[in-house]
Amino acid sequence: MIEVLLFIGLGVLILVLFEVRARKEAKSEEAKDETVNRTSVNRTSSDEGCCGQHLVCERETLLQTNAEIIYYDDEELDALAGIDPENYTTEQNNQLREVFDSLQERDVPGWCRSIQLRNIALPQDIREEALFIVRERRKR
Repeated sequence: MIEVLLFIGLGVLILVLFEVRARKEAKSEEAKDETVNRTSVNRTSSDEGCCGQHLVCERETLLQTNAEIIYYDDEELDALAGIDPENYTTEQNNQLREVFDSLQERDVPGWCRSIQLRNIALPQDIREEALFIVRERRKR
């Protein structure tokens, strides 16, 4: 009888440990997603891994150390540089949405790099879609 109780207790303990680990990993991923577009990259190509401090990973050639800005027929977005996305007007949000929706999937990482280099912050909904596309492209 004692062996059965010990076995059940061990099973419950293992389940609890797995649940705690899963929640910790989920929180870590959420925290990483919140910080990805807040700081610039101070890494060189010889650095290992991803610092997680930018929208897209330099190691995946999405944000490189060269500061060459490539425009995607979106020069009008330069007017949004330095503005908090919370303060965008409906028209400004629509401009960003229109450009984003016109991009081909393969152009999204480069556009994100361009946006970052131009100091243009993306609204949360567009940012999440861009991150999703970038993650999906990395899996391929």
